[in-house]
Amino acid sequence: MNIVLFDTVENRTQLLPLSYTRSVADMRIGILTIKEKWERYFGQSVGVLTEDYLQPKYGALSHDAETLFIASNVFPTTQLVAEIQLLTAEHGLSFSDTIIAFKTTIKFPDIASFKSNISNIKFTPPVVAAQFVESPSAIFKYNGQEIENDFKLLTAGRISKTLSPTNTLIGPADKLFIEEDAVVEASILNTNTGYIYIGHEAEIMENCAVRGPLALCEHAGLKMSAKIYGATTIGPHCKVGGEVNNAVFFAYSNKGHDGFIGNSVIGEWCNLGADTNNSNLKNNYGDVDVWSYATEKYEDTGMQFHGLIMGDHAKSGINTMFNTGTVVGVSANVFGSDFPPKFIPSFSWGGAQWLRTFTFEKSLEVAERMMERRGIKLSESDIAILNEVFERDKKYRK
Repeated sequence: MNIVLFDTVENRTQLLPLSYTRSVADMRIGILTIKEKWERYFGQSVGVLTEDYLQPKYGALSHDAETLFIASNVFPTTQLVAEIQLLTAEHGLSFSDTIIAFKTTIKFPDIASFKSNISNIKFTPPVVAAQFVESPSAIFKYNGQEIENDFKLLTAGRISKTLSPTNTLIGPADKLFIEEDAVVEASILNTNTGYIYIGHEAEIMENCAVRGPLALCEHAGLKMSAKIYGATTIGPHCKVGGEVNNAVFFAYSNKGHDGFIGNSVIGEWCNLGADTNNSNLKNNYGDVDVWSYATEKYEDTGMQFHGLIMGDHAKSGINTMFNTGTVVGVSANVFGSDFPPKFIPSFSWGGAQWLRTFTFEKSLEVAERMMERRGIKLSESDIAILNEVFERDKKYRK
């Protein structure tokens, strides 16, 4: 059976700037991306239906048989997957007006065609509650529960590598899993506060202090003397040092030096200069307002703790200070003294005193240099995606 995770215009807009360069299905929450979670539950690969400019990244969809469509911003659970598997043709599950999943023989050419083509599908509420990722803050908000869920999914029936005697473990050993080729030495790990997963060829350097929940994904690393509070995910190939609290790094991003990042989401190919810090709590302890692409204004999140949301390929210079609830777009380059604006559009260059357009050609040079260091080439499809983002965010740049 074909299985496709579908974006909608609405959920993509709510998750900008993180969704500018990927389907919502490719967002990492816990150890795995949403797509990887569904593939684990179903035991097969799944397709992705997203916006036209992103679709080449995921390939063409097969329509040879009945297709099971699942919303890309829904977390899978054993109970929800069981309900979805019972769906018959032209039937689906929805919560209020939000579609969870449906099975159909209808062919959908693009995500804009969903609303006009599902009138014949009969939707019923699910027996179990479904949980949606409806904002960037949901990524760090639900990260703890998803680290636990993914931990159990990935380690069931497996035996962890023995923790080296140079380390100190505080808490139950069954909440720690170390892949056989990972390296952990002379550090303190506390599983009383949550699960800790150390992925393939990941490394925790000496003198780190870690409180779970933590996901250190494959080829990721914690630099010496890092202080990590849960629930935190360090995505594949990320290198992180300093102090981190309840943050998610997607992949290939670096925070190699001291400085604090908390209640934040950092995209791919980002680099935070030495002593980059973000505020995650207002001085008056009030709720944090954050820029919304959906409404094009600042919205009350109802959250007391909210830090930095940073799109792919963004960078910060040494000693950069991000205010509470700052949103930084794709390929922005932020530097200078004092707090920069709380909304920095994609392809911006500057900081508190001024912001200019970071020319597209110069931004590609930076992206290519950073990716070459990891042996990865910036593809033509990547360039086309970044060009689309450059044009879409142009209206926000002065």
